[in-house]
Amino acid sequence: MFPLTLILSLAVGGALAAFTAVSTAALAYELVDNLGPVPPHEPILTSVGSKRVIAFYEPESGKCVVHLVLWDPADDRAESTKGYQATLNPRQMAHIDTPEYQSLHLQCSDNAERLAIVDPSKCIQFVVVAAPNW
Repeated sequence: MFPLTLILSLAVGGALAAFTAVSTAALAYELVDNLGPVPPHEPILTSVGSKRVIAFYEPESGKCVVHLVLWDPADDRAESTKGYQATLNPRQMAHIDTPEYQSLHLQCSDNAERLAIVDPSKCIQFVVVAAPNW
């Protein structure tokens, strides 16, 4: 018969070995993505075209104050780095276009609870063609 402490330590060791065998660590050169949606101060990390993007926001009076940095990961001297800031109303979208004709669309949620990457073709958009005379 085995003592309980030996059984528990073997179980913990086995679980740890199984966990490390199943999970793979991200290497330093691998680019990590976080496509969101994210709460305030949490980053969205992604690529659009040949560019990398990091975006986060701060809520302000029910709006999203978005901070975005765009750069070329092949640029070792970081000369291509550009920073942008925009204030989005709830449900408003901002888009970032690259020279490769690819776009990233960010949308602020109601009450600035989340910032998300969205597909504009799946969003309902209203277009006013002519305003009625009231």
